[in-house]
This record gives sequence, structure tokens and C-alpha cells, in this order.
Amino acid sequence: MSSPGVHILDIEAAINWWRRRSPSPDGITACPEVLALAEVYALMVYYREDECGEASMPARAREAWLAWYASTPDAPCIAICSTTQGDDVCKGCGRTFDEVQHWPVLTPVEKRAVWRRIVHEGTAWRFNRYAERARSATGADHPDPESLGQP
Repeated sequence: MSSPGVHILDIEAAINWWRRRSPSPDGITACPEVLALAEVYALMVYYREDECGEASMPARAREAWLAWYASTPDAPCIAICSTTQGDDVCKGCGRTFDEVQHWPVLTPVEKRAVWRRIVHEGTAWRFNRYAERARSATGADHPDPESLGQP
């Protein structure tokens, strides 16, 4: 898997998360995390970049992004893993066999790239046939199927 960067939509989501978490006291000033992320966001817009290298992010921006990331579900698994039956791509979550196997060692940036791809594709059962099951998923990789109800 190539090394993806932090996508601009994730920077935007992190800014909005921090704005909700630490609202401006006067409607003008922003918390330090928003300011750090906004600087990265502005440069990405100015240079028309969709992604920025994780290593190129200022430390405060990276820490703010990682705090947002920690608030998101880790894995898209809905406990219907067809890769165990030999499929190259899981029908339940949309990850490839390699992504499922290597998920525990993927970086947050790599995991977000997988999430973006599967959401964009929208073909996995978690987005249609079992959308209700996906809503009750906690983000754990390979959860107990009983915790998500019957398929």
C-alpha cells in the first residue's frame, strides 16, 4: 500500500470537531487546535492540494488531527467478513483481504484512506443491505456478531 497523506476533508472534519468541542468564547477567536489545523487547511487550499504529508504537518496540527481521529470509529467491520470465505474484497465492510489482515498495523492516515475509499465506493453491505447494523457497530475490528444483531 502506498503511503497516503492526510486528506483535506479529514482536516476539515477535524476543524469542525474541535469547533464543537471548544467553541469560540466571543465568536471570533478559535482554540489553538483549530488555528493549527486551519493553517494546514489554508495552505492546502492555496496550493490546491487534496492531501498533505503527515510528516509535513506542524506538530500541533498533527496532534489536533490525531485527537479528532481517535474520536472516529477505527474499523469499518460489521462482523460479516467474506474475506474469510475467500473473497478478495469483503462484502461486509469493503476492505481488501490485505487491508483486513494488516489493519492492526496500519497508521491512522492509512486507515482513513481506506475509509475514504470504501465510503466513496459505497458498495459494501455496511452502506446498503446492513446499514442499520453498521450504525450499531463500535468501530472494533471483527466484533462479536451477536453485538450487532442478526444479519
